Amino acid sequence: MSRSGADLALLLLGGFKALVDTATSELAALGYEDFRPVHEFALRAIVAGADTASELGRRTSVSKQAAAKTIATLVERGYVVRSPDPADARRMHVEVTSRGRDVMAAGERILEEARERWAKQIGSAELASLEARLAELVGDDAIRIDAPGWVAHEPGENP
Repeated sequence: MSRSGADLALLLLGGFKALVDTATSELAALGYEDFRPVHEFALRAIVAGADTASELGRRTSVSKQAAAKTIATLVERGYVVRSPDPADARRMHVEVTSRGRDVMAAGERILEEARERWAKQIGSAELASLEARLAELVGDDAIRIDAPGWVAHEPGENP
């Protein structure tokens, strides 16, 4: 059976959505009901060095204003803290808190468990082959938070 390009896009999106929905619901059960996928992307970028709203916006391909709004939400929810830059009081640096690191670790465990379930369902070799082919098609930059054009926001989602 031949599939269309649209079918492929929907299958890839469906796989992503299945993993994200699993992670979101399991994180909520662990007490992180206010955590969204966009927050994970932002935290990863911050850990990777995007410690200002401008830099977070650049690394996640959103406006500085959108990045600042995400940061404000993360501060309010205790996932990051802001502090003034000692060299330039006009700039604020962002750092992930222990709560932020905890939710990231929990998310990684949940996604690893989901991956293991997929491996049991289709076989470890098949899953490894799928991962290798996807990496071949999209390249290593698809999983690097600092890659040009990497997009962390979800269309229509508010942080």
